[in-house]
Amino acid sequence: MITKRDLAIATGAAVLTLAGVAVAQAPKPALIGPSVWRWEDLKPHDTDVGTYAQIARGPTATLDELELHVTTLKPGTSSHPPHQHPNEELVIIREGQVETLSGGEWKKVGPGGVIFNASNSPHALKNVGTTNAVYHVINWKPPGR
Repeated sequence: MITKRDLAIATGAAVLTLAGVAVAQAPKPALIGPSVWRWEDLKPHDTDVGTYAQIARGPTATLDELELHVTTLKPGTSSHPPHQHPNEELVIIREGQVETLSGGEWKKVGPGGVIFNASNSPHALKNVGTTNAVYHVINWKPPGR
């Protein structure tokens, strides 16, 4: 004889199975493959501290996520307060003078400078110059992060 408890367990198992099937069948984002992004095609949008232009964000053949963007910071502003995250990133300064929190110290960086923000390392960036600062960010998440 089937009890109410048996029905409840069977119903729960069926719901969980259907949910698992739905997740497995959900469309996965297309992989970023060979690509070229032209400066003139970027579409920056205004922020409180300057502008932000997303170049790409998605999985690649070897990464769960590759994220590329360009930020412009007005003089005297910061992109965000100091923070940390498990993913790593490179920041390449294109224009202006910035200070970056790296290894617990604030360091000045100008055009052509490269900043590596290591996994779980507190970091921040602020424009300490008299003109806009423009920088490119390359951020990646390896599988399982």
